[in-house]
Amino acid sequence: MFPLEEKITNSTCSGYKDQHPHTILYNILSCRDSGSLKNFNTTMHSCHCEQRRAVYLKDPQTTCQVASSVLVKTICFMRSLPSFSQLPSGDQSSLLRHCWVPLFVLGLAQEKMVFEVTDVPNSSILRQILLGAGLTEKEAEQPTLAGVHNLRTCLHHLWNLDLSPKEYAYLKGAMLFNPAVKGLSALLFIEGLQQEAQRALQEVIHHLHPEDSGRLSHILLAASTIQTVSHNLVTELFFKPVIGNTNMLHLLTEMLFLQ
Repeated sequence: MFPLEEKITNSTCSGYKDQHPHTILYNILSCRDSGSLKNFNTTMHSCHCEQRRAVYLKDPQTTCQVASSVLVKTICFMRSLPSFSQLPSGDQSSLLRHCWVPLFVLGLAQEKMVFEVTDVPNSSILRQILLGAGLTEKEAEQPTLAGVHNLRTCLHHLWNLDLSPKEYAYLKGAMLFNPAVKGLSALLFIEGLQQEAQRALQEVIHHLHPEDSGRLSHILLAASTIQTVSHNLVTELFFKPVIGNTNMLHLLTEMLFLQ
Protein backbone atom coordinates (compact mmCIF):
# COMPACT_ATOMS: atom_id res chain seq x y z
CA MET A 1 0.00 0.00 0.00
CA PHE A 2 2.87 2.35 0.82
CA PRO A 3 6.10 2.40 -1.24
CA LEU A 4 8.45 1.79 1.66
CA GLU A 5 6.20 -0.27 3.85
CA GLU A 6 7.32 -3.86 4.25
CA LYS A 7 6.03 -6.58 6.54
CA ILE A 8 7.88 -6.59 9.87
CA THR A 9 8.71 -9.99 11.29
CA ASN A 10 10.53 -11.19 14.35
CA SER A 11 12.89 -13.34 12.36
CA THR A 12 16.61 -12.74 12.32
CA CYS A 13 18.61 -11.93 9.18
CA SER A 14 18.42 -15.47 7.85
CA GLY A 15 17.52 -14.62 4.26
CA TYR A 16 21.12 -15.08 3.17
CA LYS A 17 22.06 -18.46 4.63
CA ASP A 18 21.78 -20.25 1.29
CA GLN A 19 23.56 -17.54 -0.68
CA HIS A 20 27.17 -16.75 -1.47
CA PRO A 21 29.00 -15.51 1.68
CA HIS A 22 29.70 -12.14 0.05
CA THR A 23 26.08 -11.51 -0.96
CA ILE A 24 25.15 -9.20 1.95
CA LEU A 25 28.11 -6.86 1.53
CA TYR A 26 27.93 -7.02 -2.27
CA ASN A 27 24.25 -6.13 -2.33
CA ILE A 28 24.61 -3.27 0.15
CA LEU A 29 27.55 -1.70 -1.63
CA SER A 30 26.04 -2.27 -5.09
CA CYS A 31 22.80 -0.61 -4.01
CA ARG A 32 24.72 2.28 -2.52
CA ASP A 33 26.71 2.78 -5.73
CA SER A 34 23.62 2.65 -7.91
CA GLY A 35 21.61 4.90 -5.64
CA SER A 36 18.77 2.40 -5.59
CA LEU A 37 17.54 0.01 -2.90
CA LYS A 38 15.17 -1.85 -5.19
CA ASN A 39 17.22 -5.04 -5.66
CA PHE A 40 18.38 -5.05 -2.07
CA ASN A 41 14.83 -4.72 -0.81
CA THR A 42 13.70 -7.90 -2.54
CA THR A 43 16.38 -9.81 -0.65
CA MET A 44 15.96 -8.09 2.72
CA HIS A 45 12.16 -7.79 2.87
CA SER A 46 11.96 -10.09 5.89
CA CYS A 47 15.15 -8.87 7.55
CA HIS A 48 14.75 -6.95 10.78
CA CYS A 49 17.81 -4.84 9.96
CA GLU A 50 15.96 -3.22 7.07
CA GLN A 51 13.41 -1.80 9.47
CA ARG A 52 16.14 0.43 10.93
CA ARG A 53 16.39 2.28 7.62
CA ALA A 54 16.26 6.02 8.23
CA VAL A 55 13.38 7.71 6.43
CA TYR A 56 11.87 11.15 6.05
CA LEU A 57 8.70 12.65 4.59
CA LYS A 58 8.36 12.52 0.83
CA ASP A 59 6.40 15.80 0.78
CA PRO A 60 7.49 17.57 3.98
CA GLN A 61 6.02 20.95 3.11
CA THR A 62 2.45 19.73 2.69
CA THR A 63 2.58 17.02 5.34
CA CYS A 64 4.16 19.22 8.01
CA GLN A 65 1.54 21.89 7.35
CA VAL A 66 -1.27 19.40 7.94
CA ALA A 67 0.51 17.95 10.99
CA SER A 68 0.94 21.44 12.46
CA SER A 69 -2.77 22.06 12.00
CA VAL A 70 -3.56 18.80 13.82
CA LEU A 71 -1.21 19.79 16.65
CA VAL A 72 -2.90 23.19 17.06
CA LYS A 73 -6.30 21.46 17.21
CA THR A 74 -4.91 19.05 19.81
CA ILE A 75 -3.73 21.86 22.08
CA CYS A 76 -6.99 23.76 21.53
CA PHE A 77 -8.91 20.65 22.59
CA MET A 78 -6.96 20.53 25.85
CA ARG A 79 -7.40 24.24 26.49
CA SER A 80 -11.14 24.04 25.78
CA LEU A 81 -11.80 21.61 28.65
CA PRO A 82 -12.71 23.53 31.82
CA SER A 83 -11.83 20.51 33.94
CA PHE A 84 -8.32 20.51 32.46
CA SER A 85 -7.83 24.27 32.83
CA GLN A 86 -8.81 24.04 36.52
CA LEU A 87 -5.97 21.62 37.26
CA PRO A 88 -2.77 22.90 38.87
CA SER A 89 -0.33 24.10 36.22
CA GLY A 90 2.12 21.38 37.20
CA ASP A 91 -0.47 18.69 36.54
CA GLN A 92 -1.38 20.30 33.23
CA SER A 93 2.29 20.24 32.21
CA SER A 94 2.69 16.60 33.27
CA LEU A 95 -0.40 15.48 31.35
CA LEU A 96 0.73 17.48 28.32
CA ARG A 97 4.17 15.89 28.37
CA HIS A 98 2.77 12.38 28.69
CA CYS A 99 -0.34 12.60 26.49
CA TRP A 100 0.36 14.96 23.60
CA VAL A 101 1.56 12.23 21.22
CA PRO A 102 -1.44 9.88 21.75
CA LEU A 103 -3.81 12.82 21.32
CA PHE A 104 -1.92 13.95 18.22
CA VAL A 105 -2.15 10.46 16.70
CA LEU A 106 -5.90 10.44 17.39
CA GLY A 107 -6.02 13.78 15.59
CA LEU A 108 -4.16 12.33 12.59
CA ALA A 109 -6.67 9.48 12.47
CA GLN A 110 -9.64 11.80 12.78
CA GLU A 111 -8.33 14.00 9.95
CA LYS A 112 -7.71 10.87 7.82
CA MET A 113 -4.16 12.07 7.22
CA VAL A 114 -2.00 9.96 4.91
CA PHE A 115 1.69 10.48 4.23
CA GLU A 116 4.54 8.84 2.39
CA VAL A 117 8.18 8.48 3.37
CA THR A 118 11.37 7.81 1.48
CA ASP A 119 14.92 6.85 2.36
CA VAL A 120 17.22 9.48 3.83
CA PRO A 121 19.72 10.44 1.08
CA ASN A 122 23.07 8.67 1.38
CA SER A 123 21.78 6.62 4.30
CA SER A 124 23.99 3.58 4.78
CA ILE A 125 22.23 0.41 5.87
CA LEU A 126 25.62 -1.24 6.31
CA ARG A 127 26.65 1.54 8.71
CA GLN A 128 23.49 1.07 10.76
CA ILE A 129 23.95 -2.70 10.91
CA LEU A 130 27.62 -2.62 11.87
CA LEU A 131 27.71 0.39 14.18
CA GLY A 132 24.32 0.09 15.89
CA ALA A 133 24.78 1.88 19.20
CA GLY A 134 27.84 3.61 17.75
CA LEU A 135 25.74 5.85 15.55
CA THR A 136 25.80 9.56 16.33
CA GLU A 137 22.96 10.98 18.42
CA LYS A 138 21.54 12.76 15.36
CA GLU A 139 21.56 9.54 13.33
CA ALA A 140 19.99 7.54 16.15
CA GLU A 141 17.11 10.02 16.40
CA GLN A 142 16.14 9.78 12.74
CA PRO A 143 12.73 8.18 12.06
CA THR A 144 12.94 4.57 10.97
CA LEU A 145 10.84 2.48 8.64
CA ALA A 146 9.78 0.34 11.61
CA GLY A 147 8.54 3.39 13.53
CA VAL A 148 6.56 4.64 10.54
CA HIS A 149 5.07 1.18 10.01
CA ASN A 150 3.94 1.10 13.65
CA LEU A 151 2.33 4.54 13.37
CA ARG A 152 0.49 3.57 10.20
CA THR A 153 -0.73 0.37 11.83
CA CYS A 154 -2.22 2.40 14.69
CA LEU A 155 -3.93 4.74 12.23
CA HIS A 156 -5.42 1.88 10.24
CA HIS A 157 -6.80 0.27 13.40
CA LEU A 158 -8.61 3.51 14.19
CA TRP A 159 -9.80 4.03 10.61
CA ASN A 160 -11.23 0.52 10.52
CA LEU A 161 -13.37 1.39 13.55
CA ASP A 162 -14.77 4.48 11.79
CA LEU A 163 -15.18 6.48 14.99
CA SER A 164 -17.72 9.29 15.21
CA PRO A 165 -16.66 12.79 16.33
CA LYS A 166 -18.16 12.16 19.78
CA GLU A 167 -16.30 8.87 20.11
CA TYR A 168 -13.05 10.62 19.23
CA ALA A 169 -13.76 13.41 21.73
CA TYR A 170 -14.48 11.14 24.69
CA LEU A 171 -11.59 8.83 23.80
CA LYS A 172 -9.26 11.83 23.79
CA GLY A 173 -10.61 12.81 27.20
CA ALA A 174 -10.02 9.31 28.55
CA MET A 175 -6.44 9.36 27.28
CA LEU A 176 -5.71 12.90 28.45
CA PHE A 177 -6.83 12.40 32.04
CA ASN A 178 -4.39 9.62 32.77
CA PRO A 179 -3.96 8.97 36.53
CA ALA A 180 -0.95 6.74 35.77
CA VAL A 181 1.17 9.81 35.03
CA LYS A 182 3.69 10.20 37.83
CA GLY A 183 3.80 13.21 40.14
CA LEU A 184 0.20 14.38 39.82
CA SER A 185 -1.04 16.43 42.77
CA ALA A 186 -4.74 16.13 41.86
CA LEU A 187 -4.55 12.39 41.28
CA LEU A 188 -8.02 11.44 42.55
CA PHE A 189 -9.68 14.26 40.62
CA ILE A 190 -7.92 13.23 37.41
CA GLU A 191 -8.85 9.61 37.96
CA GLY A 192 -12.49 10.66 38.33
CA LEU A 193 -12.28 12.67 35.10
CA GLN A 194 -10.96 9.65 33.23
CA GLN A 195 -13.75 7.45 34.56
CA GLU A 196 -16.29 10.09 33.55
CA ALA A 197 -14.86 10.23 30.01
CA GLN A 198 -14.91 6.43 29.77
CA ARG A 199 -18.55 6.29 30.89
CA ALA A 200 -19.48 8.95 28.35
CA LEU A 201 -17.67 7.00 25.63
CA GLN A 202 -19.52 3.85 26.60
CA GLU A 203 -22.88 5.64 26.48
CA VAL A 204 -22.16 7.08 23.03
CA ILE A 205 -21.13 3.67 21.74
CA HIS A 206 -24.30 2.09 23.14
CA HIS A 207 -26.39 4.81 21.49
CA LEU A 208 -24.66 4.67 18.08
CA HIS A 209 -23.89 0.95 17.93
CA PRO A 210 -26.37 -0.87 20.19
CA GLU A 211 -25.75 -4.19 18.42
CA ASP A 212 -21.96 -4.06 18.68
CA SER A 213 -21.20 -5.33 22.18
CA GLY A 214 -17.46 -5.55 21.52
CA ARG A 215 -16.94 -2.07 20.10
CA LEU A 216 -15.75 -0.50 23.35
CA SER A 217 -13.07 -3.13 23.87
CA HIS A 218 -11.93 -2.76 20.26
CA ILE A 219 -11.66 1.01 20.66
CA LEU A 220 -9.72 0.72 23.91
CA LEU A 221 -7.41 -1.84 22.33
CA ALA A 222 -6.73 0.47 19.39
CA ALA A 223 -6.09 3.30 21.83
CA SER A 224 -3.59 1.21 23.78
CA THR A 225 -1.52 0.60 20.65
CA ILE A 226 -1.11 4.35 20.24
CA GLN A 227 1.05 4.33 23.38
CA THR A 228 3.70 2.45 21.37
CA VAL A 229 4.24 5.45 19.07
CA SER A 230 7.35 7.25 20.30
CA HIS A 231 7.56 10.96 21.01
CA ASN A 232 10.84 11.04 19.11
CA LEU A 233 9.31 9.59 15.93
CA VAL A 234 6.48 12.13 15.86
CA THR A 235 8.78 15.06 16.63
CA GLU A 236 11.50 14.13 14.15
CA LEU A 237 9.15 13.11 11.34
CA PHE A 238 6.50 15.82 11.43
CA PHE A 239 7.96 18.81 13.26
CA LYS A 240 11.77 18.82 13.04
CA PRO A 241 11.62 20.10 9.43
CA VAL A 242 9.65 23.10 10.73
CA ILE A 243 11.03 23.86 14.21
CA GLY A 244 14.63 22.79 13.69
CA ASN A 245 16.44 22.48 17.02
CA THR A 246 13.66 24.13 19.04
CA ASN A 247 12.68 22.04 22.06
CA MET A 248 9.31 20.48 21.22
CA LEU A 249 8.10 20.29 24.80
CA HIS A 250 8.93 23.94 25.41
CA LEU A 251 6.98 24.85 22.29
CA LEU A 252 3.97 22.80 23.40
CA THR A 253 4.06 24.37 26.87
CA GLU A 254 4.05 27.86 25.37
CA MET A 255 1.08 26.93 23.18
CA LEU A 256 -0.83 25.49 26.13
CA PHE A 257 -0.32 28.40 28.52
CA LEU A 258 -0.47 31.17 25.93
CA GLN A 259 -2.91 33.81 27.14
